[in-house]
Formats: sequence, C-alpha cells, structure tokens
Amino acid sequence: MTPILQSAPPYDVTALRPLPGIAPLDMADWLLVDEAFAPQMAERARLLAERRDDVLAVTEGAGPAMDELLQFVLDWLAEYGTGYQISAREVRRPDGVIVPIDRADPLLSLGHLVQEDLCIMEKRGEEHVLSAAVLCFPASWRLAEKIGRPLLAIHVPVPDYPQIAPRVQRFFDGVQPGRPLWRFNAHGYGDPALFHPMRENVDEAARARLPYLRSERQCVLRLPGTRACVFSIHTYVMAR
Repeated sequence: MTPILQSAPPYDVTALRPLPGIAPLDMADWLLVDEAFAPQMAERARLLAERRDDVLAVTEGAGPAMDELLQFVLDWLAEYGTGYQISAREVRRPDGVIVPIDRADPLLSLGHLVQEDLCIMEKRGEEHVLSAAVLCFPASWRLAEKIGRPLLAIHVPVPDYPQIAPRVQRFFDGVQPGRPLWRFNAHGYGDPALFHPMRENVDEAARARLPYLRSERQCVLRLPGTRACVFSIHTYVMAR
C-alpha cells in the first residue's frame, strides 16, 4: 500500500514542551483539513467498513455524549469548516464525498466526516473514563484494551505518566466549554501505516534513526451539555 504522508504539521515538532505540554487553542482552529485529507479519509472508510470492531467502541451510557458530539461537530463545521457543505441529512466534504448523517450511529458518521480520531472521556467516579471512541489511526495501542478504562490505566505503558497523572486528571477536570486546549507529540516509526496498533520493539534512541516521523496534534474540549471531554487526534506521518 502506498504510504499516506504529509510534508509537515502546522507546528514545530522540535519544540516539544515538558509533559503534559498543554497550551490554549482557539475554538476556530480545532479541526483541520490538510494535504492528506482525501487519502486519509479513504483509509478511514476502509477501516470502518472492514475493521469496525478494531476502530470503533462504545460503552453503556455513552449515548448522550455521542449524540451531543455529532451535533457539536456538525455545528462547528457549519461555522468554521473550510470546504464543507452541511445540510439536515448529509455533509459534502472538502474532497467531494457525500456523507449521510446517521443519528443512530453517531461515531460512524463522525468517522467519515473529519480527519481527526475522536475519543470521549466521561467522569465516572474519581477519574475520566474512555467511554466511546472512533480511533482509526492508533499509534501503538489497541482501542479494545483501553475502552471503558480510566486515564491512569490507559497510560500504563507511558514512561513517567504515573508521576504526572494527578496533573492530567486536574487538567481534564478543569477544561471549560469554549476553551479547548492542545498538545502534540512526535516519535520515529519504521512503518508509515496509519492503523498501527502494535508497539515497535525499538528503544527511544533508535527511534531517532527510523525513516518516518509520526506526530499527533491532540486537542481536548468539553461538551457544554453532557460535560463530557472530547480528546481529538489529528495524525501526521512524514518521511524524514
């Protein structure tokens, strides 16, 4: 399969901030359309058709947040979405593809609308739990292993995460509607595949020599109605 690559993300990948590396984001800049929009969306469609159970998951009780997120994205696209045409029953994407709006399957509709993967985090007990997600482009993790789990359990393989976990939980608790936040990461990969659930068996020093750089632009916002947090991921893969 021909790699789906971008030339560069709209930020300096060398300017990594200390974890969790969070900064404010203008609401108008939440979702992006880049040079790889058409091929990435085609790959999303293939994965949703052929591997739905691997890339879309929902827990009991997540329905209201999913419904709100679908309408929130539609409203955002109508106001800010470059190249989108929105009607009551369908959306015409920037690449010309028509996406029917299926209110009975909101995450499937969302998976066909935007480049970003969308994860819903809801406060259940003392922690935010991954209650639903459409995650077509996982970077070395499996949705089936993380769905329904709290933040700390989701980030078990991440070095130093236990030390910053309280700060991350406070961050999710403090996100306010209309005031999204963002961060990014960057890691070397040997394989440019966007659907990349398996971890590569290389150390961090070796990653600097791998032929591809993968960077995720991660944004967090709060839905005003259900108060669920949305964690969106825009994936960039570049040849070094």
